[in-house]
Amino acid sequence: MTNLNATQMTELLRIVSMRIDEASAELGALDGAIGDADHGNTMARGFAAVVTACVEAANQDVKAGALLPIAGRSFLNAVGATTGPLYASAFLRAGQAFDAQKDIPVDRLPEMVVCFCDGIAQRGKATPGDKTMLDAWGPAARAVTEAQQNGAGPVACLDAALEAASEGREATRAMVASVGRAARLGERSLGHVDPGAASAVIIIAALREGLANLLQGEAS
Repeated sequence: MTNLNATQMTELLRIVSMRIDEASAELGALDGAIGDADHGNTMARGFAAVVTACVEAANQDVKAGALLPIAGRSFLNAVGATTGPLYASAFLRAGQAFDAQKDIPVDRLPEMVVCFCDGIAQRGKATPGDKTMLDAWGPAARAVTEAQQNGAGPVACLDAALEAASEGREATRAMVASVGRAARLGERSLGHVDPGAASAVIIIAALREGLANLLQGEAS
C-alpha cells in the first residue's frame, strides 16, 4: 500500500473515534480534577461527528485530502467551546498540507501529527510548559520530524510520536496550569495530568493502530 484513499482515511478516523469514546470516562475524570469534567464527552462527541461527516463525504467520492477540512468543520459544529476551535484548526492545517489530494501517501500520514501541533499552537497560543495538549502534541511533532529525517517508515514515525507524546503527557503532572480553566487552580493543578495531553496520546495511538491494521490487511 502506497496511498490512502478517502474510505481508508475515514477508517483511521473511525478508530480514533472508537478509542476516544472508550476513554471518555477516564478523560472526564482527569478533567474533573482540574476542569469541568467534560473533556471526555466533548472529544467523543467531536470525533463521532467527524466520522459521520467523513463517511458521507467518502461515499460521495470526495478526495482523501478534502476530508480533513470537512472533519474540522464537523468537529467545530459538534463541540464549539475551547476544544472545538483547536481541533478544527488542527484538521484545517492538515487539509492545507494535503491540499485535497485524491489519495494521501502512506509515508506522509505521520505529518498529520505535525499539522495538528501547528494548528493547535497557532489557534490556542499556548507555549510548552503551560500544561495543555500542546505539551503532548509538541514533542510528538518533533519526534515525527526527526524520525522522517532518519528515514523511518510511517508506523515507526508514529511509534516515535506516541512515545514522545506519552512522555509529554506525564510531564504535565509537574506543571502548573497557566491557561484555560485549570489556570484558576494555580499550584493546586500540580500533580494532575492534563486531560488534553492525555487525549492527544490516545489520538496518536489510534492513528498508529489504524495505519498498522491497514498495512497488515494489505499484506495478508
